[in-house]
Amino acid sequence: MAGIIGIYGLVVSVLIANDLKQNLPLYTGFVQLGAGLAVGLAGLAAGFAIGIVGDAGVRGTAQQPRLFVGMILILIFAEVLVLKLPAKWEQSENIIDEHL
Repeated sequence: MAGIIGIYGLVVSVLIANDLKQNLPLYTGFVQLGAGLAVGLAGLAAGFAIGIVGDAGVRGTAQQPRLFVGMILILIFAEVLVLKLPAKWEQSENIIDEHL
């Protein structure tokens, strides 16, 4: 599950790389920097959450096997932290473009 979080970062980096031009306005550079930092930090937080939940889930499942489904659901919710950020990045870039 943690490998998928890395793919989110790769997707955002490809989106940023496709938008690069020779003369890039300063505000676009800051928006792209913010998008990269947001996805990276959210990925870090989701990775910590997955690690903590995975550790507790493996220990709990060893004692009570019916906890497995709940553990998987909690892992999915921890991973959803990263899903919403690329959409927010696209919204913020559109808002900035409208005001300039």
